Amino acid sequence: MATAPGGAGAGGSEKKLQPIIIKRVKKAAHGAHGGAWKIAYADFMTAMMAFFLLMWLLGSTSKGDLQGIAAYFNSPLKVAMQGGDGAGSSSSIIPGGGTDLARIHGQVKRSDSDEDANRRRDIDAKARRAQQDAQRIKALQAKIDAMISSNATLNEYRSQIRMDLTPDGLQIQIVDEQNRPMFDIGSAVVKPYMRTILREVGAALGGVENHISLAGHTDAAPYGNGDRGYGNWELSVDRANASRRELVTAGMPDDKLARVVGLSSTDLLLPDEPRAPQNRRITITVLTHEAQERLLGKSRTPVEKTVSPAALAGQNQDNPPSSAPEALAPEIPD
Repeated sequence: MATAPGGAGAGGSEKKLQPIIIKRVKKAAHGAHGGAWKIAYADFMTAMMAFFLLMWLLGSTSKGDLQGIAAYFNSPLKVAMQGGDGAGSSSSIIPGGGTDLARIHGQVKRSDSDEDANRRRDIDAKARRAQQDAQRIKALQAKIDAMISSNATLNEYRSQIRMDLTPDGLQIQIVDEQNRPMFDIGSAVVKPYMRTILREVGAALGGVENHISLAGHTDAAPYGNGDRGYGNWELSVDRANASRRELVTAGMPDDKLARVVGLSSTDLLLPDEPRAPQNRRITITVLTHEAQERLLGKSRTPVEKTVSPAALAGQNQDNPPSSAPEALAPEIPD
């Protein structure tokens, strides 16, 4: 029995050849081999460098500058328009303000911090000046005290020389004693021993930097010839001015005198004994700067010679003299 070519025999089935298919999977490159992470890392390092640079700047900047920077960033528009501390204690970053916004010079408004700083500087300056005043006045007190102790003549009159530290400065008082008056009764003529005291004190005040106030005082004894127009007011002024001449002759600078006044019996040393001889005295006060401004005012000329009003003429006098000058309002002689 014949078979078909390629056949397997009778009844066999014909086999078909199937093509072989090969599938290859392509894998993408691994992420670790890319460059995106480098960009992120560079950004991070830049941010860290900026952070540390900022911290260094803040650490090396003064407190005033920090406050100015904070104020600027809190309200930059206000600083730009009104001026002020845009960068601490310096001027405004953008000068401006005033009524004419087109102008940039002469219109910068000073901020509150500037005014506070100026007030603090004024307070510090006054404190330093008060401290210097106190040192100078204490040194002057010690100098005069040593001068009195070393001078036999002055040491004899120590009981009549009083020195006290007061709020106005160093107060030097030369007082009368019953048996040793500074002036004749009802007179402004300086006694010889009083002239010695005044000239020694004047020599000690020769290099004083502070201004000086000079006042004459009388007691409250009645004055017999007060109706002639010469009383305690005129007498106290004349005695103060006579003392001024002795001090200046001894070397005290005349331009250091802030005022020469006569206070009559209005400022008694012993109020309970209005006729006591100690009430008759000459008061020399080395003024502090604060006392000078308070007594005379900042705008006034530091040298002032004042005659007390003679409207109260006829008041009390030290002791009744035999005669008195006929002067209604005596001028202070040079």
